[in-house]
Amino acid sequence: MKRPFEVDSDYLRDHLEEAVDITFSDLQSQFLVLPKGKNFVDYGEFQEAYEVLKRHTSAFTVFTDEAVWEALREHSLCFLIIRTILGVSPPEWADLANAELDTAITQGYIRGLDQRCRTDKRRDLFNRLRQTTNVEALISVAIHYISQGAPPGSADTVHRLNKIDTSKGLISLRHVSAHHVPYAVLLYERYLGRPFASHRDSVSELIGDVMESAIEERLTRNKISFRKTKRAEAVPGYDQAPDFFVPDELHPAVLIEAKITGDDGTARDKATRIVHLAEMRDELVRQGHPGFEVVACIDGRGFSVRRADMRRILLRTEGKVFTLNTLDQLISHTRLREFLPKRVV
Repeated sequence: MKRPFEVDSDYLRDHLEEAVDITFSDLQSQFLVLPKGKNFVDYGEFQEAYEVLKRHTSAFTVFTDEAVWEALREHSLCFLIIRTILGVSPPEWADLANAELDTAITQGYIRGLDQRCRTDKRRDLFNRLRQTTNVEALISVAIHYISQGAPPGSADTVHRLNKIDTSKGLISLRHVSAHHVPYAVLLYERYLGRPFASHRDSVSELIGDVMESAIEERLTRNKISFRKTKRAEAVPGYDQAPDFFVPDELHPAVLIEAKITGDDGTARDKATRIVHLAEMRDELVRQGHPGFEVVACIDGRGFSVRRADMRRILLRTEGKVFTLNTLDQLISHTRLREFLPKRVV
């Protein structure tokens, strides 16, 4: 069977289940590939910062505020190393400082600081922050918790510090610093923390932007007029604005919804948005107004979970569903081709 965007509406309805199958076959599992983003820290940078911290603390035998600050002044990523040893997220680190030292560090503040230590490569970052009470509190509380280790717990609880490098306080930290940890331990720590979980969280918006960027690149390259909406932008006449208007929102000919997701709940929400745009179009046509074409550009395993949702998307878009695998056919098989300048072939 041809792909749904290559057939007419009658054929699509008569072969709907086949259309769902072939669309599912085009969906890609994007979870194995992540965009780096501007905050990505490669292993070389990470290891360099670790060695700076290790050197300034004499292999963690002098794990004091002043020794740690000396390391921070030399390499800003030591901030990330400390947080990784502690084993908490930025907001959790702020909560520890607020509870122990009666500070008022907000999640926004520490998220920003965590990002600056990765993007601001100037060596004077922590020289400029040395007298900041919030930063001093964060460093102090981290040293305190890392040094004391995990307290005894009940049989049905697990303490977050009860891990290979912090369970016995500095004794554990010095041990893993002096000796390579066993591979099984490394794998277990990875199991508890999920590989790339922290980085995935930091680039979650970029993951969704992969499809939008690919669409924008094709529209721009072919000199097609369009308006890309901002995240959660309010557009008059639309309770939920699409991702793209072509040529604009005043007289749209094509509305494009774009999404990549591995989550079936997010996919369901996007399917609802696509269907809602199609219902708006149908109502306008009933009222005698010009209609517009609704196009879905989707990908990710989240869209392969519910066949019923894919049936709805295919029927309401009249088969105009594209994936990253078929995106090169987006313009030639939609009304977008009407906006191609004559010199573009």
